[in-house]
Amino acid sequence: MAENGDTRIDLRLDGREIILIGTAHISRESIDEVRDVILRERPDIVCIELDNGRFEAMTHKDSWAKLDIIKVIREGKGFLLIANLVLSSFQYRLGDDLGVKPGEEMRAAVDAAVELGVPYSFCDRDVQQTLRRAWSKCGFWDKCKLLAGLLSSAFTVEKLSEAEIEDLKKQSELDGMMKELADYLPPVKETLIDERDRYLAAKIWLDASGDGNRKAVAVVGAGHLEGIRTYIERISAGTETDDVSDLETVRQPGPGGKVASWIVPAAIVAIIALGFFRAGAGVSLGMLRRWILWNGSLAAAGSLVAFAHPLAILVSFIGAPVATLSPVIGIGMFSGVVQALMRRPRVADAETLTESLSSLKGIYKNRITHILLVFFLSSIGGMVGNFISLPRLVVMLLDS
Repeated sequence: MAENGDTRIDLRLDGREIILIGTAHISRESIDEVRDVILRERPDIVCIELDNGRFEAMTHKDSWAKLDIIKVIREGKGFLLIANLVLSSFQYRLGDDLGVKPGEEMRAAVDAAVELGVPYSFCDRDVQQTLRRAWSKCGFWDKCKLLAGLLSSAFTVEKLSEAEIEDLKKQSELDGMMKELADYLPPVKETLIDERDRYLAAKIWLDASGDGNRKAVAVVGAGHLEGIRTYIERISAGTETDDVSDLETVRQPGPGGKVASWIVPAAIVAIIALGFFRAGAGVSLGMLRRWILWNGSLAAAGSLVAFAHPLAILVSFIGAPVATLSPVIGIGMFSGVVQALMRRPRVADAETLTESLSSLKGIYKNRITHILLVFFLSSIGGMVGNFISLPRLVVMLLDS
């Protein structure tokens, strides 16, 4: 094995040569380095840290125009779309400051492979699978922390210089970043970093083992370099498998998780029912009214803060109690769909989707991000309403 600087690792294992190039995703120097290495080394195959979906989004400007926002919300993927968009927006804004589009070094790798006439492969896991796995591993509070972190990054005014962007490729800098992420949200760090290190390593190893392949260049984010090297060396030594099918599925909630989702609805029904048996219908109806008022009002308040259509605000108030009693749906599904029907997205909204997340004005102006804001704030309002109303219902029960 040989190493060359902070951004390149050469591996020679079992008759194969694998050259790992670590990049910063919004770096001019990374673009030049990727092209120079591929053209100079003339590999048999080029492996790229992309999936087909992200490459499609990079190369086709109209990819967001195909987004069916109503379908996304109905399928319960609203929070995943928000997370995806915020991450894309953050990279877009940093790249815009430097005049470099996010992922240009990956596109440069594809172009260099085509110029040489050698095959290239996308070796990353589908981004939607990654986000779904990260989301499924988070508990309620971890999900709140994740969304808060993502939203805060969307509105940060901090700007990085080009020199600071290049520093992101230094392993010492990345070690600190990864440790901070692991301390803040261990489940997310495991999915975004550790799992993908293993997945990328397995795919790169398999591609480098293809017919006639003796040399492979793999272009990956610098943060994955050491992890990929470790897994490739383990695969070569036979202590790790190159089968990563277990990383391509999303963990379904077990019996305990399914039962947990019914705890809040069951608690509300039980408290109101106890109020009936303990003090009669009058007290029970009073408790029911109090819960509907808190739950519905705060969901409606969330929609109001989002400047939702009046009908979406009304639906938030009426639908929040119904959604609470059925954990398979959420009030954001109702309010978001109504907002989408009342203010249908335009082609221009899809074309400026990522850029719109860089400011509050852009979020409210773009109909797609506005729909997601209504979805998000009404959902948060409904959850807060439940947490406020439950202890109050208990107090009413004890006082009856």
